[in-house]
Amino acid sequence: MKKILLAMALSAALSTTVLSTTAKADTLLGLYVGGQIWAVESSGTFGDKGNNQANFNLADQKQGSFFAAFEHPLPLIPNIKIARTTLDTDGVSTLSSNYTFRDETYVANKEIATKFDLTYTDYTLYYEIFDNDLVSIDFGITGRDFDTDIQLSNDDNSSRLRATGIVPMLYAYTNIGLPFTGFNVFGEGNFLSLDGNSLYDFQVGISYELIENLAIDVNLTLGYRATQLEIDDLDNLNSALDFEGVFAGVIVHF
Repeated sequence: MKKILLAMALSAALSTTVLSTTAKADTLLGLYVGGQIWAVESSGTFGDKGNNQANFNLADQKQGSFFAAFEHPLPLIPNIKIARTTLDTDGVSTLSSNYTFRDETYVANKEIATKFDLTYTDYTLYYEIFDNDLVSIDFGITGRDFDTDIQLSNDDNSSRLRATGIVPMLYAYTNIGLPFTGFNVFGEGNFLSLDGNSLYDFQVGISYELIENLAIDVNLTLGYRATQLEIDDLDNLNSALDFEGVFAGVIVHF
């Protein structure tokens, strides 16, 4: 209920901001699609509700994400963006003390194999607060839909936790063009701090306009991305996880 009330409050505040702000919206319909390869370094701890968290030495992996966004010239109706990110990894660790997960107790000093699969889909409604050839600023709200599958096993035990849930977050984006160069600098992020949960997912980088004409624009991107998942009881999952690293991608505008 708190999450629903928060989303409603954010939506109302966002509408008020748009009504009181003079902004230059797109004059044509626009479809953006893009993706990136992300070299992720993973760290942190996780556990289930009521038990201690532990570090399972999750491996660094190359991960993928992609998005599609639709923009229009109607000032009071938000634009929409859907993005999907995968953070699948595994690890093998030896814990220094006994650890309980899903009612299974893993004895200290024995190896535990970990399979950690996390996918989240972002549903974002946003407005172009400011938009011209040099500067673009967007602001909105995101519903982040988590789908997590964690499996632990060794010679004596095996346990699994499936956790799903939707978390509301603030969304912001800015892009600044560098005149006469074809380059832009940009930043994008989702943020939440509420009820023991602290989540952020931001990226900063540069893009280069490889193709630009009336039919299609193609931009290459390079940057740094970081995600923190400090979660207190998302469908029995507690975590303090960090994922970060460089990425390279492409964005196509029709």
